[in-house]
Amino acid sequence: MDLQLESKTVIVTGGASGIGKAISEAFVDEGAKVMVFDRHPCEGAPGEEGAGASKGDCRHFQVELTESSAVESAIRAVLEDTGRIDVVVNNAGVNDGAGLECGPDAFRQSLELNLVQYFSVVHHALEALKSAEGNIINIGSKVAVTGQGGTSGYAAAKGGVHSLTREWAVDLAIHGIRANAVVPAETWTPLYEKFLFSREDPDASRREIEQCIPLGNRFTQPEEIARMVVFLASPRSSHTTGQIIHVDGGYTHFDRMYGRGGVE
Repeated sequence: MDLQLESKTVIVTGGASGIGKAISEAFVDEGAKVMVFDRHPCEGAPGEEGAGASKGDCRHFQVELTESSAVESAIRAVLEDTGRIDVVVNNAGVNDGAGLECGPDAFRQSLELNLVQYFSVVHHALEALKSAEGNIINIGSKVAVTGQGGTSGYAAAKGGVHSLTREWAVDLAIHGIRANAVVPAETWTPLYEKFLFSREDPDASRREIEQCIPLGNRFTQPEEIARMVVFLASPRSSHTTGQIIHVDGGYTHFDRMYGRGGVE
């Protein structure tokens, strides 16, 4: 299926690794011009020499997304380069473990890191998005739905991401802009692998988690998140807005007795 994304300008925050990198690669494969905003260097980005053949191209901006002026400068550079912004994918963030014991300052910092920068990117890109009748894809988290414990800042921020998605869908519909969220749960990324290998028995921990994922008893792959994102960003999804879509093999909404011999 042609997703009609060729030559579209797409900003992907946190696109240098993990889910963000998979999203960037998926857009490049569709022929888009991908602008990665990330505080970390981008190695082997799609569309770069030596990174493999692709239809589109990719440019990297090393941006501290919690600094509004840095975001504004990067947006300006994108517009000077391509003259348009069609899609913003807000993906950057981290489950930083800012719990109740950490205090208000750590909580505020977590909100800046995981919520406020989403607002900042869209704010600075807004006029370009209006001109393009573009769309916004926010990456949420199952933690906003389930809770996790010990991560109040991240949970509150991701709850805010889900709410902003619905607010922007209503607020921007008059401009033809769509806003949707994609919600991962247990996704197999290098960061998740590193976390498991910090545990006493990584293999047993992985099997235990996989048994809680109803569809296939396996982790979601980053590419599966990416495919949903590019579909939602495409004209093939032209009347879909304000939706919060879980790509998680049924994990978030599974019966907590699943796989534990529960009865109906």
